[in-house]
Amino acid sequence: MPTPADEIITALRAGHEELAALVRDLKEDDLIRPSGASEWQVSQVLSHLGSGAEIGLASLTAARTGAPAPDGDFNRGVWQRWDAMSPAEHAAGFLTTNERLVEAYEALDADTRATLRIDMGFLPEPVDVATSARFRLSEFALHQWDVEVAFNRFAAVTPQAVPLLLDHVGGMLSWTSQPQELGGREATLLLRLHQPERTYGLRLGEKVELVDAPEQPDGELTAPAEAWLRLAVGRLGPAYTPDGVQVTGPVTVDDLRRVFAGF
Repeated sequence: MPTPADEIITALRAGHEELAALVRDLKEDDLIRPSGASEWQVSQVLSHLGSGAEIGLASLTAARTGAPAPDGDFNRGVWQRWDAMSPAEHAAGFLTTNERLVEAYEALDADTRATLRIDMGFLPEPVDVATSARFRLSEFALHQWDVEVAFNRFAAVTPQAVPLLLDHVGGMLSWTSQPQELGGREATLLLRLHQPERTYGLRLGEKVELVDAPEQPDGELTAPAEAWLRLAVGRLGPAYTPDGVQVTGPVTVDDLRRVFAGF
């Protein structure tokens, strides 16, 4: 039976193949289009993914060899180098570097996938392969959407990634949300998702958090699961909202868009 690490690594490969097939055909004008990330053009998203892959590969390699984990100076050097690249170099660099990261995860045998611990540099202690790969999948899948939506406004988060990310998005809400946008209003919504089916409570107050499904909610948010993932990170603008998103109760979809400012 596949382990969580196996499933996440498989999803990383699938996402890479999907995005790489698009990126290989992009022309210069395509690379400077606005992306789904509000302040970045397409090439800048690819730069972010490529530099992140380089740093992630360095962390994985250090864990496997017992070398010191990359530090802040290493990361800043990577970012500066990628920032200096042209749009075409961003695209080519992404294709090469992300392939190397995915290959490195795929090369881990079953025992290593179970026992290896990786120092990611921003967490209090090293994490297992599944956690490390899930962080990368979360970053990759949402930025993959940023690129794809520049060419298809009906783009959605790749289905293979959605169920692997759903039960972990709650951990992001403390830094992707701005509860002050509700002006002191509080509510607990029943969050009813489909494709795949999930049910949670969404508590809106001094902080925003996922909780157990309430028996007597103040309202309800019904949505495709991938749309909820995008809402939680500020990527559910009116032009990109599927028909299945419905909100009842004391807040509106526009209220939720303001609360989830994203990144």
